[in-house]
Amino acid sequence: MFSYIIKRLLLLIPTLLGILAITFAVIQLVPGGPVEQMAAQLTQSQFGGEVSVSGSAWQKGARLSAEDLAQLNRIYGFDKPPLQRFGDMLWRFLRFDLGESFFHHQTVLELIRAKLPVSMSLGLWTFFLTYLICIPLGIAKAVNDGSRFDAASSLLILVGYAIPPFVLGLVLLVLFGGGSFWAWFPLGGLVSDGWSELSLWHKITDYLWHIALPITAMTAGNLAVMTVLTKNVFLEEIRRQYVYTARAKGLPERQILLRHVFRNALIPLVTGFPAAFIGAFFTGSLLIETLFSLDGLGLLSYEAVIKRDYPVVMGTLYVFTLLGLLAKLLSDLSYAWIDPRIHFGGTSS
Repeated sequence: MFSYIIKRLLLLIPTLLGILAITFAVIQLVPGGPVEQMAAQLTQSQFGGEVSVSGSAWQKGARLSAEDLAQLNRIYGFDKPPLQRFGDMLWRFLRFDLGESFFHHQTVLELIRAKLPVSMSLGLWTFFLTYLICIPLGIAKAVNDGSRFDAASSLLILVGYAIPPFVLGLVLLVLFGGGSFWAWFPLGGLVSDGWSELSLWHKITDYLWHIALPITAMTAGNLAVMTVLTKNVFLEEIRRQYVYTARAKGLPERQILLRHVFRNALIPLVTGFPAAFIGAFFTGSLLIETLFSLDGLGLLSYEAVIKRDYPVVMGTLYVFTLLGLLAKLLSDLSYAWIDPRIHFGGTSS
């Protein structure tokens, strides 16, 4: 086990380097970088005034000389060769220095910490509600396979899966957000103005009141896959020989389901838990965040790509990829932790 973990950790290094190298190479070829955007902003402005970039000031509407463009390239770090910039970036990432945003005038870590509460609220609530609904529902569907309940619930979750979260969120806003019918929920935001002055109970209820609609929109689309997976896994276990043997011995159906089927069927479901749980902290949905006026990681990533904010693009990619690779390792290790019969050097007899 220990040697397997060491090998997997060593494999993280070339995988992470490969992802960073490919992304870095691609963004070098994309036109309209930060220097071009800042130059266009300075030269195309019809109003007077000055723009300050890293302590240097430029007059709006003035033509930029070659020296001005060279200074902008130096400020944004593009006066160095690409390989040198890539090496400097890796050295900073090794020390977990993700750099500073070109446009937000904050470090990338500060930006992630500022946007993280919104993404955690969306991701964690969606994650827990998906598991809490899908596992009991999938078990009920497997036990009642072919019944009216099975057919009706399948139709319901497939309708939810077919409707995009953004469209469902828009419908929820129209129905319950004061659009044309009932004004039961706020139009957007994570909390109300003056939230810090509320009592603890009112803070909790205000927070839940604000996230009810976006969480509903995100959860509805996730139910189908997990519910069908749970049903199929339980159906496969219910039809195994050991279940027929247990029934022949006269064991109660409830005992067979809970003590035998439940434990074996949960293995493929629980093994995906670590990756899904870690991923939930950094879930960013651009459309949901835009629709409900939530300033999270999804919106931050989109704006970073549009504005060519390369430190934010590469810094967030580094953090999310590293955590994703570690979560994948935890998912693989959970097989052995849950089922002692599984060994990474082979399956024991």
